[in-house]
Amino acid sequence: MDADWIIPAFVLIDTLMQRLGCQRDVRAQGPDSAIILIAVAAAKYFLNHHERAGCVLREAHYRSGRIDITRCNRRLQKLADWLAFIATSLGEILLTGEVFVIDSLPVLVCRRVRARRCRKVRDLQYCGYCAAKKEKFFGWRLPVICTPSGAPVSFQLLPAAFHDWPPVHELAVILPSGARLFGDKANNSADDAASILAETGVRLIPVRRAHMQPHGWFVDEIELHDYRHTIETVNSQCEKMG
Repeated sequence: MDADWIIPAFVLIDTLMQRLGCQRDVRAQGPDSAIILIAVAAAKYFLNHHERAGCVLREAHYRSGRIDITRCNRRLQKLADWLAFIATSLGEILLTGEVFVIDSLPVLVCRRVRARRCRKVRDLQYCGYCAAKKEKFFGWRLPVICTPSGAPVSFQLLPAAFHDWPPVHELAVILPSGARLFGDKANNSADDAASILAETGVRLIPVRRAHMQPHGWFVDEIELHDYRHTIETVNSQCEKMG
């Protein structure tokens, strides 16, 4: 682990929670910000293994005292809204520039053959299809908008059966007017692109299908080639983080 990453992450999380008046349970031995730090460090370095992340943080003297992993998970579930709020706040800070990239990532709960026995989610709306991988999956769909440098600025977790188009309108609202949003072949819809442009001022530029006419402005094709690989890297990093 890198101290140049761990220390600023904890300071940012702890300061934000203190400024917003996060009340800690009097029975808790450690601050809530330390619990969120364990979850963040586990996602970045330990494939979402919270117990391993907590042990390494303690052995590296980033935190003191022992914490039961069961109690840690229970506290983390109560702090889930805070974790989402911190991620959203960071996205708003990084929301600068005129170029953004959007894509949808399948988030598997379990293998499809085990879907009948899954207790986390139980419904047909969690059965989806990933066209890029040409496979069916059981879980959620994660549409993500990121900057050209790969920093996520907007996301939304949806059941797998949902189509890619509905969240595009909601995610594009926060983008600055005049921005260009590059998508893949699933985002080809002239009516929806016109609606997004009229409501938000954001111009959606998807990858054209083989039977479609190319973009009228040749610079769009060049920028698609330059920026589209960014979101694929982000998706790979999210999969590695668990």
